Amino acid sequence: MHAAKGLTMKGVSRRQSHAPTNLSSRVAKGRKIELLLKLAQWRQPLRILDIGTGSGGIAHYFGTHDQLRCETVSVDVVDERKIFDGYRFVQLSGVELPFEDGSFDVVISNHVIEHVGAMESQLWHLREILRVLRRDGVGYLAVPNRWMLIEPHYKLAFLSWLPSSLRSAYLHLMRKGDFYDCEPLTVGQLERLFDTVGATYQHLHVESIRVFVNTESVSPLVRFLAKQPDFLLNCFKGSTPTLIYKFEHSSQLLSSK
Repeated sequence: MHAAKGLTMKGVSRRQSHAPTNLSSRVAKGRKIELLLKLAQWRQPLRILDIGTGSGGIAHYFGTHDQLRCETVSVDVVDERKIFDGYRFVQLSGVELPFEDGSFDVVISNHVIEHVGAMESQLWHLREILRVLRRDGVGYLAVPNRWMLIEPHYKLAFLSWLPSSLRSAYLHLMRKGDFYDCEPLTVGQLERLFDTVGATYQHLHVESIRVFVNTESVSPLVRFLAKQPDFLLNCFKGSTPTLIYKFEHSSQLLSSK
């Protein structure tokens, strides 16, 4: 799933929204996030912040969950909602979050950070998440891997492999647009961002593959891969199309959940 949420710094007006409109895929994505974070084991009610509302499907999933009790807030810089119930929507003007420190148990940033701008804005995005996250809370972050073969927003091979200065020219050449408005990350780049903001993090590469086959329609190849041992799957974590991380304040231990 490639939810471009349109969260931008003021003045970066050329960045576009790439929000998906398929609501059924949002249900599967919400279920995947729930399982990866093991939210059924958490105290309730859960205060959840979904950054980048898009169609509203993920916020709706948690806000209307039939087992979890969730108080869900969702934010975006544009209002493109297709579904409205189960959560409170707040429109933003940038990456700054209009909430008090430690307001949420769970913060979800699903395919958002690649849309907020360059590294300075990406760091600000992560710092804001940690600021509004409770000291014992958990964050979820997914971002396209720069080394994916097919760039998911514009469907062009090797687009994100190019130096930043050449990506827009490639788009123009292929008649897909004039400005490449995304900043996908590598494993190393993302983990350095986490280190800079003082977060403890865990790459959920293996866990996400196992959950993926149980929550979404997948090819026989993916089902085959899911049966392989962890050590083998971990060898390929740097080349997976999507980087998925669980993160917390550095004073919290991942094993405590």
